[in-house]
Amino acid sequence: MRNNGFTLIELLVALTIFAMLAGAGVLLLGNSVSAQGAIKAHLDDMAALERMDGALSADLGQAVSRISRTETGALAPAFFANPQGEAAPIMQFIRAGRSNFSDAPRSSLQKVEYWFRQGKLERRTYDQVDGGVAVDPAALLEGVQSVTLRFRNARGDWLNVWTPQQPDLLPRAVEMNLVRSGGSALTMLFAVGPGPEERALPGAVSGG
Repeated sequence: MRNNGFTLIELLVALTIFAMLAGAGVLLLGNSVSAQGAIKAHLDDMAALERMDGALSADLGQAVSRISRTETGALAPAFFANPQGEAAPIMQFIRAGRSNFSDAPRSSLQKVEYWFRQGKLERRTYDQVDGGVAVDPAALLEGVQSVTLRFRNARGDWLNVWTPQQPDLLPRAVEMNLVRSGGSALTMLFAVGPGPEERALPGAVSGG
């Protein structure tokens, strides 16, 4: 007659089944955590893209035809573009509609720059339009491999460079092409605030 209890073999079988179930549970939990991490990273990236799109749309949409002065006092055109290199901003212009919640004694105009350096697209502003010192840049998007720009002039032509001989001219639109880490590409189109009409200058070719 068998006594109540389990044999050694039965205990080993039970422990083996328990270990398998526990391992499966840990694997499912790990996969769930990994999936949540991937979803969070994707949502954070989408939020960064929306912030970048909002900043560029607001800035370019309120761009004004305003020639300014740099920190050294040199004249800067109303719209400066330099898509190549990290030594200069890829875009620099003046925008209107600057918020002034504290009613500070300052202009509603603001000088804005966009930089591409060290894999980041950055936005930098100046407290003063003429001769001001830039504040610390804010990173809008990371993981950027390259940035290229195109500019639409008043005739509807798309140009790879913006070098008008009339320094107060603004492009009508800006097309930005980004290549992200991993090879994914993104094309964004932004309307630019209305600027002055092109004047008939002798020998001038607007837009470069």
